[in-house]
Amino acid sequence: MPTTVVGLWWLTLGIALVVILVVAVLLIAIVVVANRIDKHAAAIWGAGKDIATNTVQIWQLQKTNAVAGQILGVAQTIAVGAESIDGRLARLPAALAGGPDKRDGAAT
Repeated sequence: MPTTVVGLWWLTLGIALVVILVVAVLLIAIVVVANRIDKHAAAIWGAGKDIATNTVQIWQLQKTNAVAGQILGVAQTIAVGAESIDGRLARLPAALAGGPDKRDGAAT
């Protein structure tokens, strides 16, 4: 009987050793996968921060479009005034040469 008890004891130790090795291999595999997930999560986080940095000003485009519309209105007003000045300057040589009597407000 002592050989059987010793043999059973060695069998139990062998099974325990196999279980411990399998658990160790599985834990190492989990750590490796967790590290890969961590690297990918860090890359995603960095890309998300870059996207946020590059798109933070988009909400101001509506305000920019409104200001651009106001600038266009003022520019059109300036263009009308410039055309009036251009017309007056075109008539200036004739007025200086003694052309027909035209007052400043008579013809625009």
